[in-house]
Amino acid sequence: MGCVNQLVLNHRFMKKILVIIICCLGFSHLSMGAHLKGGWIQYQYLGPGTTAGSNTYKIIVRQYLLCTSQGGQIDQNIYLGIFDGATNASINSVTIPLSSGGTDVLNKTTFDPCISNQPTVCYRIDRYETTIDLPANSAGYILAVQRCCRISGINNVVNSGTVGVSYYNKIPGTINNVDYSKNSSPAFAQKDTAVICFGTPFTFDFSATDIDATDSIAYAFCDGLIGGTTTSPGPAPPLPPPYSPIPYQGSFSGSTPLGNNVSINASTGIISGIAPQVTGEYVVAVCAYEYRNGVLIGITRKEIHITVANCSLSGASLQPTYLNCNDLTFNFSNQSTATNIINYLWKFGEPASGAANTSTQATPTHIYKDTGVYITKLKVTASGGCVDSATTIVSVFPGFVAKFKVTGSCLINPYQFTDSTVSKYGLVNSWTWNFGETSVATDTSTLQNPKYLYPNLGSKTATLVVKDSKGCQSSFTQTFTVVDKPAISLPFRDTLICSIDTLQLFASSTGNYSWTPVASIKNPTTANPFVYPKDTTVYYVTVTNNGCFNTDSVTVNVLNFISVNAGPDTAICQTDIIRINTISDALSYRWTASSTETVAQVKNPFVQPLINTTYYVTANLGKCQDKGTISVIVNPYPIANGGQDAIICFGNRTQLTGNIMGNSFSWSPTASLINANTLTPTAGPTKTTQYILTASNITGCLKAVSDTITVTVIPIVTVFAGRDTSVVINQPLQLTATSNTDTLTTSFLWTPSSWLNNSGIYNPIATFTLPIDSIRYKVKAITPQGCVGEDEIFVRVFRNAPDILVPSGFTPNADGRNDIVKAIPIGIRVLNYFNIYNRYGQLLFSSPEIGKGWDGNFSGSAQPAGTYVYMTQGIDYLGNIIFKKGTVVLIR
Repeated sequence: MGCVNQLVLNHRFMKKILVIIICCLGFSHLSMGAHLKGGWIQYQYLGPGTTAGSNTYKIIVRQYLLCTSQGGQIDQNIYLGIFDGATNASINSVTIPLSSGGTDVLNKTTFDPCISNQPTVCYRIDRYETTIDLPANSAGYILAVQRCCRISGINNVVNSGTVGVSYYNKIPGTINNVDYSKNSSPAFAQKDTAVICFGTPFTFDFSATDIDATDSIAYAFCDGLIGGTTTSPGPAPPLPPPYSPIPYQGSFSGSTPLGNNVSINASTGIISGIAPQVTGEYVVAVCAYEYRNGVLIGITRKEIHITVANCSLSGASLQPTYLNCNDLTFNFSNQSTATNIINYLWKFGEPASGAANTSTQATPTHIYKDTGVYITKLKVTASGGCVDSATTIVSVFPGFVAKFKVTGSCLINPYQFTDSTVSKYGLVNSWTWNFGETSVATDTSTLQNPKYLYPNLGSKTATLVVKDSKGCQSSFTQTFTVVDKPAISLPFRDTLICSIDTLQLFASSTGNYSWTPVASIKNPTTANPFVYPKDTTVYYVTVTNNGCFNTDSVTVNVLNFISVNAGPDTAICQTDIIRINTISDALSYRWTASSTETVAQVKNPFVQPLINTTYYVTANLGKCQDKGTISVIVNPYPIANGGQDAIICFGNRTQLTGNIMGNSFSWSPTASLINANTLTPTAGPTKTTQYILTASNITGCLKAVSDTITVTVIPIVTVFAGRDTSVVINQPLQLTATSNTDTLTTSFLWTPSSWLNNSGIYNPIATFTLPIDSIRYKVKAITPQGCVGEDEIFVRVFRNAPDILVPSGFTPNADGRNDIVKAIPIGIRVLNYFNIYNRYGQLLFSSPEIGKGWDGNFSGSAQPAGTYVYMTQGIDYLGNIIFKKGTVVLIR
């Protein structure tokens, strides 16, 4: 009213009035809309109505809101629409007030102790109750309530703050001439403060109960429904059905409200799976399908929000049930994704299995000893101190195999489907057939052995899904072809007989047989008659089956006699295999050989004679017969023997010793052979080479034969005796020879042997105890094959004590002489350093390597001529430190 009082009817204030109106409307929408979180309608049959032919029902409407809803968001009255169950025509609109004490605020305060980061979850549930009388109506009644709007930010609904909701239920009427109007709808349990942790396994009970004891309930996800408008968000009489589904976000849908990793158990109403990765609220609608004696009489729809929270679950999680209909083996694992579980304790519920009844493994395997239903328990301990447990029902009923047979004649007749499922421990009690006919909308059946009339020809793939009383479920698929006439299978369509013979024909089909012409047929109305034509005849078979018929034919060719020709005599090489190409119209052959060889009894056998052999054949076409022969001459292969393999040193030669039996021979390759046209050429290859000796004949067996020998060439032996060096008297000098050969198999010899501790090894030690100026050692390396390599080393022997000598000057002019200055250690075991400084004390060069020196450059620049200071230090062979300091002149 405050907004209306501001409406001053004056042209000057029209713009202000328009702004005020918009503000009022916006405030009204914000105060009355964007607060709903679901709801549902329940009805209960109370008895006959006050007027004849009517029924009395108690109607309960529960509307879920934000628990912080207030003011205009709380409906003091709602409108229940009543519509005809067949035409959707409006019959009445009933105003239902908010029930006294009919508001529940459900605030989730109890959480699993293993859930971290527990969120705040709260519902306000307003309950509206009334009693109505409805006259009997064969179509039943549709009950509906509509309201706008849902809360904003629902994850699986597009622009959820502008989307209304419809609550919907149906009172049944007459179905298949049975009155079901005296019915009460299923009642869902009030378990609505649902919290699950993102990305983790969960279960949630969405089950319902039915006071009608004979009724059964099946559960399925279904669409949330749109209702109400943003322009009029408050309570209003609902529009007639049907109602459109809410606009689901992305890949979400009514059947996958929490994604593809979440499902609902059709029998128990348990929702389970892996929660979405994105936190927030999700609309979940579940339809409870109410069956009585196998007839669907009603669908009760309930919609709530499930909160996916930023929490983690460190606990035990198992599937509600486990069922194995194949064998006795179960593989268990904790469905929780927690990573801090430190202890597992499984109890498989089978004390008879003894020690195997428990396990401390994370993913154990248990093989049950017998069939039955077991209670399996998992207890876990997490590193944070959380102790949690879960139980599940394990059903073990192997021996369940789905199967069926399909028989039929042709398109004009139904095909018979016969269930042949095997259930060893239960009774098959559910059959769902899909006949694979894609051209029609309905091609299913729930009968055990149904018939189905296909509307068109072609390949069909039928599927049977079966269940048994133990809960086992399996499927079987079979592909077959619907034809326009009975299929006839003939093993042959063209054959040959002798004029004095009788032949049995064969046909396979379903129906009655008729063969023509009957003049030369015995039993023409059977599937396998006998025929005895004197001339070539075409026999026709017609199969008739329940009004369908088909015809096929067999040609029987008739001969008065036969002949057989095994082919001309031939020659082969010994051990070769040949095929005998027999020419004949016979249908059977019997072979014998003049040798002990066994021959296959076929028209064109493969033979392998080792000696000259004659083959005899008897050919038959029924009672007609002929005989033939073929002789095979066997010639030996030539022989080639290249001799023994050889090993030579690089640069040496060896003589080959070939031997053959044949008319001619040749060697290859010939580039490294001397006298290659003889059987004993000389080979001098520079690398390992294979020589091939080939022998051949000019008569008899003309196939060439080859033999290969290998001449292995030992590469040039290279030896390094070491760099020239210098020592002082009594200083041990370690000599070390290296070679490109294996030092374990190569022999070494040093000469002269003077001063050496062992001249026959690769690493002798030389110790000079008497004064000499120098000595030159030669080392020879000898391979096991006698190949030799040599090298020398020059040793200068100083008579003075260990020292480090440094030249007084050097000329780095790149002429190859005196280009670097380096320390020359005498009797020094280790050189610690050799340093060069300029006159300013700047370090220009430093190295601990013996033989490495300064080239007169620093940082890439040539240093000027002049005097430079060196310092060097080393450790002699006795362990003494030798230090030297002096100057060196750089001359340019």
